[in-house]
Amino acid sequence: MDAAVYATLGRQSGLMREMQVVANNIANVSTAGFRREGVVFAEHVARMDAGASLSMTHATGRHIDLRQGSLTQTGGAFDMAIQGEGFFLIETPEGQRLTRAGSFTPNAEGELVTMDGNRLLDAGGAPVFVPPGAGPVAMGTDGTLSAGGQPVGRVGLWQPVDPKDLVHRSGTLFAADGGVEPAEGASVMQGFLEDSNVNPVSEIARMITVQRAYEAGQAFLEREDSRVRGVIQALGR
Repeated sequence: MDAAVYATLGRQSGLMREMQVVANNIANVSTAGFRREGVVFAEHVARMDAGASLSMTHATGRHIDLRQGSLTQTGGAFDMAIQGEGFFLIETPEGQRLTRAGSFTPNAEGELVTMDGNRLLDAGGAPVFVPPGAGPVAMGTDGTLSAGGQPVGRVGLWQPVDPKDLVHRSGTLFAADGGVEPAEGASVMQGFLEDSNVNPVSEIARMITVQRAYEAGQAFLEREDSRVRGVIQALGR
């Protein structure tokens, strides 16, 4: 197998991965708090005989688009949207996770949890608790929660110590292996949810571009296979 085929196979593998990422973006265009992703390609260049070089590409990772999505008013007492940078901190069985999805509800003990039952954590890293039957719930822009006019806690706003450590785990959850710290300058809006930051038009256009590039690579591989087969048949006569 010659160098051109190796290079094309590497490119095809990366394009397939990018297609999967784009498809996931499109599937989550209506998912509150979802963050668009893109594939990061790396190029490896090796010197060959006669002064020529071979360039190989590899899809090494994913880039997370942290641009804020638009806000939609829901009127829900436990719906929250972050204005500015920062994340909510969630306690999951796999460890603490960051998210921009702010739809919460009280469980039987009065703790605010996600739809999956994961607890929301406050500014000190403890579960956010709202006493059942304590009265109307209000929230300040700094995340301070009050029930019946009495403060009951403060929702924590966090960010990764190093944004490069942010890793997408599942759905709208992210891990920060390098640790988290309080987010500065962010505020919380009660009764709002943040929409996905995916632009469906640009994602569909990207999907078409990637698909055409993949088809072109596949056509090249098929022609190369036919050429090799022809040479083998000619030599075997």
